[in-house]
Amino acid sequence: MANATIVYAPHGGGPMPLLDEALHANMNRFLRTVPTTIPRPDAIVVVSAHWEEPVISITAAQFPTLLFDYHGFPPEAYEFEYPAPGAPQLAERVHALLRADEIESKLDPQRDFDHGLFIPLMLMYPDADIPCIQISLSSSLDAGLHVRVGKALSSLKDENLLILGSGFSFHNMQAAAGRDRDRVDLKNREFETWLARTCTDSTISESRREALLIDWQEAPHARYCHPREEHLLPLQVCYGIAQGAAKITFQEPIYGFMTSAYQW
Repeated sequence: MANATIVYAPHGGGPMPLLDEALHANMNRFLRTVPTTIPRPDAIVVVSAHWEEPVISITAAQFPTLLFDYHGFPPEAYEFEYPAPGAPQLAERVHALLRADEIESKLDPQRDFDHGLFIPLMLMYPDADIPCIQISLSSSLDAGLHVRVGKALSSLKDENLLILGSGFSFHNMQAAAGRDRDRVDLKNREFETWLARTCTDSTISESRREALLIDWQEAPHARYCHPREEHLLPLQVCYGIAQGAAKITFQEPIYGFMTSAYQW
């Protein structure tokens, strides 16, 4: 049986990857290519930057619909379909693993799939024929807790799953607004360099790598790149599951800012 593939990847801005192919060409090409490089998973687990709860929550519906959790886009942005089934038994196991590690969590049979799931998966697996669940972030935004969540789920590495941390390694949308996209942003590049070394350098001990990701705010220009960290935290969950060095699988500008993806 294949082991899990763990990926932290960008999902673009709202529905724009599907509305403006040219602007997202490199990212879309990357996401479409991922399934050709990994075993077909039995199920997909998505940690979405767009779901925060007081306690870690897991989708538990058999047939979730879509949650259009964005505003102000053309009508077609609210007509997407992604009828992938849920995976209630997998959700139960995730819940049990978190409970065993004394991490408060709950199953949510009402929550539908938000765009942190359906945008990247419409590009990666457009047939929508693989069962999916979503795992929320904690609204505490505590990086250490999110690494701990990943560690509690580390036994999922032994299953044929795709575990997708759906976020964005640069997420300062105010800086991106109206910016000359041909101009290099040195603050962005310094943070991306730090992040790449932290995630991929095999000479860093795992205790040190974990400490760096927990104390990510100490990185160069961390709060410039992430004024609010919800788009970074899926990476901490992915790392907690993997507990090893990753490889960079994507590093290209999106909206004029360097953005990266990592795979374990």
